[in-house]
Amino acid sequence: MQSVFQRKNTDIMTMPYHQQTLKQPAHFSGVGLHSGKPVNLTITPAPPNFGINFKRIDLPAQPMIRAHFNRVVDTSLATVIGEAAEGCIVSTIEHVMSCLAGLAIDNVIVEIDSHETPIMDGSAAFFTRKIKEAGIAAQDAPRMYFVVKTPIILEENGKSVKLYPSDKFTITYTIEFDHLAIGTQTMTLDITQETFEKEIAKARTFGFLHELEYMKFYGLAKGGSLDNAVVIDENGVMNDGGLRFADEFVRHKILDCIGDFSLLGMPILGHMVLRKSGHLFNHEFLKEFFRQKTAWETMTLAEFDAAGRHSPACNASG
Repeated sequence: MQSVFQRKNTDIMTMPYHQQTLKQPAHFSGVGLHSGKPVNLTITPAPPNFGINFKRIDLPAQPMIRAHFNRVVDTSLATVIGEAAEGCIVSTIEHVMSCLAGLAIDNVIVEIDSHETPIMDGSAAFFTRKIKEAGIAAQDAPRMYFVVKTPIILEENGKSVKLYPSDKFTITYTIEFDHLAIGTQTMTLDITQETFEKEIAKARTFGFLHELEYMKFYGLAKGGSLDNAVVIDENGVMNDGGLRFADEFVRHKILDCIGDFSLLGMPILGHMVLRKSGHLFNHEFLKEFFRQKTAWETMTLAEFDAAGRHSPACNASG
């Protein structure tokens, strides 16, 4: 059996050895999904080892919040990060974070003039296209990875997140909804810059009409519409153009998952198997990940390739 620490040549070509940033800024304008307020967002280059930081340029001190799981302050409707000392938050960051992680971008400042990111069309497609247009630049610093050595498993009330050793980053996701338009959907995908752009980035957020009406009644989802979400009523998908993929629902769950797990602060070499998880349960798994420090180690790809260890990869069928 191939060692989990031995990578195939094809895998090596799809994962960066060096940290990456943008060649030039990428600008976005839209409305916040829940606030309904107009917002401008600019992703700018940053130096090696800087990480991803959100900067509230609308506030006098222009505070920055690190995009990290220990800065998450709410996961009820979206992933929200905050900085208590500065008294500020940035909400609904998962699509921006998913795009940055999916395109293997490590160091940027995300300047934003509101407390919520723009929802755009409900997917990561606009972010992906504009970032590709701005250009991605390799930096003179090695990229570090979390290398999973032994399984990490969190299960509760029919939800589960399981992480197994692998020589690449793979996600298997299963969703179950009691509606004919969705039902049970499962997808397995090796996550690379190419597969993210082609298979995941265009998948839109989705919700049920009665939930949208309920949230709007209570002053939420003010920016939500058929232009930025797949909406489902008792008869099926309401959007005129229908779905972008037959299984767009599970693809968007993978999109959210990539964004949520990017808050570990470094990319993963491992196979994630999720069932019926969401932002809250994903966040609980991130805390479990750091509790089990003996289950993983950090290393560069050069170290990974040179390790020559023989820890057998676990069966990730679970």
